[in-house]
Order: sequence, then C-alpha cells, then structure tokens
Amino acid sequence: QVHLVESGGGSVQPGRSLGLSCAASGYTISSSCMGWFRQAPGKEREGVAAIDRDGRITYADSAKGRFTISRDDAKNTLYLQMNSLKPEDTAMYYCAVPSIRGYCSNGFPVIPDWGQGTQVTVSS
Repeated sequence: QVHLVESGGGSVQPGRSLGLSCAASGYTISSSCMGWFRQAPGKEREGVAAIDRDGRITYADSAKGRFTISRDDAKNTLYLQMNSLKPEDTAMYYCAVPSIRGYCSNGFPVIPDWGQGTQVTVSS
C-alpha cells in the first residue's frame, strides 16, 4: 500500500523560501513519475512540478525559475524547494504518484495516490 507523507509547510513572508519533503513507502519513487500539486481555497488542484523515472522535470509556468523539484532515491523522498514565494503560492501542497490504475502524462501522475498535504501560507 502506497503511503506518502508531506512535511515542511508553514507560514512565511513574501520573498522567503520553504522546502517541502514527501517521504514514500510502499512505492519506489524512481520507478515512475512523481509530482507536487497544490490547491488553494476555492480553486482546483493544479500540478506544480513533476519528475519522471528518468529524471526529466516539468514545471508549471507559475513555478518556473522559483521552484526546484528533486528526489533522493536512497531515501525514497521527493523534495520541492520553493524560493521567492508569493501570496498566490498560498495553498495546500500534495505529493502524488500514479495509482495502480494511474499513469504519467506530461510528467505528472494521473489517477494518483495522494499524500495528506502540507499547508503553505505566504503573507506579510
């Protein structure tokens, strides 16, 4: 059974940085794609960054130049380093992997298994 645990969220001022982690169990992160998504209040969940099994990376336009996705295969952990944070980055952040019925599309998991999420709040 896949178990994803996100950590590292918090409240920061605009322009500051945060690093998120997603520890996976029951799933080998290098075996397929893995991604970060976020959902702000009243908005749909959206993909932020993804990495496929070959290490190819995809970013949403909103994340390009500010966010960096990486993984540590030895620790079976996915990371998201977020710099120059903006108030519009405020959201619940989730990591995801393809479920047993899922697949990867443009690097992002589709029909995914989700973690419980970690809240990121950017406010002055």
